[in-house]
Amino acid sequence: MRARVRVLLGFAVFGVLWGTWGALIPELQRRARVDDGELGLAVLMIGLGALCSMRLAGAAVDRFGRSAVAALLLLMAVAAVLPGLARGAPALMAALAALGAASGGVDVGVNALASAEESRSGPLLNAAHACFSACVVCGALATGLALGRGLAAVAVLLPVAALLAGAAVVLRLPDPVGERPVPAPEPEPGRRAGAADRPLLLLGVLCALAYLVENAWQSWSAVMLRAVLHTGPGAAAAGPVVFAASAAVGRLAGHGLAARLPQRHLLALGAAVAAVGTLGTALAPGVGAMLAGLVVAGLGTSVCAPTILSLAGARVRPEVRSAGVAVVASVGYGGFLVGPAAVGLTASVVGLRSALAAVAGVAAVLALAALLTRSALPATADGPGPASRPARLFGRGPKNRSCDVMDG
Repeated sequence: MRARVRVLLGFAVFGVLWGTWGALIPELQRRARVDDGELGLAVLMIGLGALCSMRLAGAAVDRFGRSAVAALLLLMAVAAVLPGLARGAPALMAALAALGAASGGVDVGVNALASAEESRSGPLLNAAHACFSACVVCGALATGLALGRGLAAVAVLLPVAALLAGAAVVLRLPDPVGERPVPAPEPEPGRRAGAADRPLLLLGVLCALAYLVENAWQSWSAVMLRAVLHTGPGAAAAGPVVFAASAAVGRLAGHGLAARLPQRHLLALGAAVAAVGTLGTALAPGVGAMLAGLVVAGLGTSVCAPTILSLAGARVRPEVRSAGVAVVASVGYGGFLVGPAAVGLTASVVGLRSALAAVAGVAAVLALAALLTRSALPATADGPGPASRPARLFGRGPKNRSCDVMDG
């Protein structure tokens, strides 16, 4: 039970940070005195920093286990405060590159911990990502209240840094004697030994498609509400909040469905729902219809990336699980970066509605690929793999639990 709580705590503080960051962007831009173009370039450094750190973080977590994840959380606690201190474009770019590097490492670390815990006690990744999404919303709302009271960006970021540091301390607490795992069994038949085989790269491409759809709406829903449907700024801000909230609900539902559906079927179902919701949102005639479409798109998209990361963790042996997750996450992050830019470039030619409607095609491709690439998926993809165990959020799981370096 304690191991599952630690995983959820890691995702929770990660979500609080990024919810806070999203709400702080205008204040950080004002404080750093940068224009929109400089801000866009600075934000790009987050993704570049993450891409540079993910593979290294995966190797570190495979070697040092929870100690590496705790160290990454401490680094992120320091990096979280830097954007609030930045003055000018170069300083902001450097601060966001550091934040991105720490974020990429933590992203790999917490997903690897969740994947390891899934192998011991049943489904967890969808619930963990639901925790992340819910805390993104909480972080954004709390930051809005803090800014409304006149707090400076640094004053908002310092408590978040304290939460990250506290999570690092909790992560290093020893297991109770009764919860210490037993030695790992031999790998299951068909499970790969390596962390960089071709099917993992294919899973990374599928993850990139999932992230492209997800970040397209997270980045452009407010713009569509404001520029296409002509709402006020307050109503426009409802777009990302509705999408993130529906993603949290969808991931909790996915946690339950993971015990009943083969993983590739869950992935295909989620992508198909995302395609329908995305098309409906892009073509919505009014604000109410668009927000309803965002709920459907968020519900569908929500289960895609967590399920793909779960498949990645199931494909490799425990001693290289983090490196395998890092391969998929780093390839997938390309879609996270490319998605908003691709929508913007397409919108400049055919309009925002058509550009976002094209994103529905990406979701449909993901749904088809999940059904057609059976040979690339591990055995758990065709049956309720880790999901064959009860989907209890804090359950103890079976008695003969396996162990790997995540417990290090």
